[in-house]
Amino acid sequence: MCGIGGVLSAQPDQRVDPQLLVNMAAIQVHRGPDGFGVETLDDAGVGFCHARLSIIDLDENRARQPFLTDDGQVLMAHNGEFYDFQRIRADLTARGVRFQTKSDSEILLRLYQQQGLEKTLPLLRGEFAFALFDRTEDCLYLVRDRFGIKPQYWSLTPQGLVFGSELKVLFAHPAVERRFTSAGLFHQLMQTMVPGSTAFDGVHQVKPGHVVKIQRSASGLDVSEWKYWDIDFPRQEERDRSLDEAHHVAAIRRALLEAVELRMVADVPVGCYLSGGIDSCSILGLASAVSQNPVKAFTIGFDDNRYDESPIAQEMAESTGAQQDVMRLSGKELYGHMERTLWHTERTIYNTLAVAKYLMSRHVNAVDYKVVMTGEGSDELFGGYPAFRRDMFLHGLDALPDQEKTAWEELLQQSNALVQGAMLSADQVDDPDIASVVGFTPSCLQPWLACAPHVPALLAKEHRDALTDYSPGRAIADQLDPEQLEGRHALDKAQYVWIKTMLEGQILTWGGDRVDMANSMEARPAFLDHHLAAAAVQVPPELRIKGKTEKYVLREAMAGLLPEVLYRREKFAFMAPPAHTEPEKWEQMLRLADDYLSEEAIEASGVLDAEGVRVLFERHQDPLTTDAERVQMDALINHLLGVQMLHRMFVAADVPAQAREMADELGWRVPVPA
Repeated sequence: MCGIGGVLSAQPDQRVDPQLLVNMAAIQVHRGPDGFGVETLDDAGVGFCHARLSIIDLDENRARQPFLTDDGQVLMAHNGEFYDFQRIRADLTARGVRFQTKSDSEILLRLYQQQGLEKTLPLLRGEFAFALFDRTEDCLYLVRDRFGIKPQYWSLTPQGLVFGSELKVLFAHPAVERRFTSAGLFHQLMQTMVPGSTAFDGVHQVKPGHVVKIQRSASGLDVSEWKYWDIDFPRQEERDRSLDEAHHVAAIRRALLEAVELRMVADVPVGCYLSGGIDSCSILGLASAVSQNPVKAFTIGFDDNRYDESPIAQEMAESTGAQQDVMRLSGKELYGHMERTLWHTERTIYNTLAVAKYLMSRHVNAVDYKVVMTGEGSDELFGGYPAFRRDMFLHGLDALPDQEKTAWEELLQQSNALVQGAMLSADQVDDPDIASVVGFTPSCLQPWLACAPHVPALLAKEHRDALTDYSPGRAIADQLDPEQLEGRHALDKAQYVWIKTMLEGQILTWGGDRVDMANSMEARPAFLDHHLAAAAVQVPPELRIKGKTEKYVLREAMAGLLPEVLYRREKFAFMAPPAHTEPEKWEQMLRLADDYLSEEAIEASGVLDAEGVRVLFERHQDPLTTDAERVQMDALINHLLGVQMLHRMFVAADVPAQAREMADELGWRVPVPA
């Protein structure tokens, strides 16, 4: 895991400044504190940089990136991990290919040389984002892994194309504008991002499972993209109904074990994140079985028992012989670290769980661990969220009488009362644009669509006027692939929409890579292995959610290693206590509001509407406001704080100057040729 960046000039005779590349590496030193590298091809108008976190092949010089082929034709920079790389390297070596490092990254370079990009991509297994410049084709390829575990941003400027692992890497380049778009602000406040977008004008993400190709021509740079992978649930008529429950249970067990085993490979110790859910407990159980030594298990504990999962996590740790490390947090600690957390997430957060995970990764780093396995992706593949059960009951069980559906809905709301307004909408929300593509409005989007009507009043008049005819539902729907929804079961559709929106835009961003790599810590989500995903989509919907039991097939596959209380436990949405639930936490949030949401601060940024913000706080404190409404308003307040923080950090600040200063402090300079 590392950080990458680079520039492709509009014309080949436009040399890229090497010190600028050093600055771009320095501002993401948290992603790669173990060394940096830059490489420029002056006669080709291209340059890459790389900040390294050494996990595989710890030799500082041998595995230094960017990599350049001996003939100078291909330049490469890679962030992430390729699993199964030893087998691929051995196979290529037997065919006469020579490797210069023991790094997993080098297999990409050698595969590309042998067979080109399109044939290479299906062979790559893991989480990755990389850049390849091919001098022969005079083009740049930007590639992101299938689920979007690793970030990759790009922006087209008058000087050329700039890319990097984080927004601040692009902002370190003076030619990249730092200006909010009205639509970008809208989606920051309502939580759900439009796939491929950011809050900033002209700054894009490479979409998960996509390649962005930048072809240089006489007229400049031509940008195109194509999709090389999708989750691809089978159509209902294509499902093989001859496969019984035992087959699917065995297939999931086999695929998950292989995914965990591959992710135990590292030249440094590998630990596990451990909550009270079957996802992380399954990972720990398998990792402990694979390992010859006790596995370190890191757990977050909250001082509010309603949100604390540490007792079950402790039972799992004891049953596997893991060395558990519990970090306990109180509400008063979280808002105190919100600003630093958002400097890393580069987007707003609805819940301070992001801050808790930031503090956890800092703790992991402090005890000298660089790698942990995590449970992200299980809910997405096996129907774990309460929103999926709602859609299964309402849209996936056609034979169920309406009266029984209503009873299921009431039971679901009661058992998920803590997350109403966040993970589960208190009331039905229908969006005609999304429904026209999906067939219904997935419940996973409804809490955030419910926020949408409140957003315009919170924005400054300039942005409010620009959004007069804007439909956030239409913007999201336009990015969904109708071919991946047509003919699919309702549960497949709901999971697909979540994977394309909330998984990449929330869980893997502010809940994953960005807060982990903030403290130079690599997270490996074993469930997001595309071989496991291929087995999971074949599982019939009724075995993913069986009756009222979510993730049924995973429970059965892991039944032998899960404690009884966990095996029978209903899914609990892991989140930090909302601000209004704890007086000290509310007071700390108010102190941030005094700074960022004062009339003076709002006027200075020109982003928000002071009156709209005041009315929101008054509604929050109204005795008639329900708990579910307060959870939703807590989220809106967090987003309001967030956009003001982002403005101060990335719009008002001189980011290129900050990057230069960081390079100076680190002593990073352009390497002098030997």
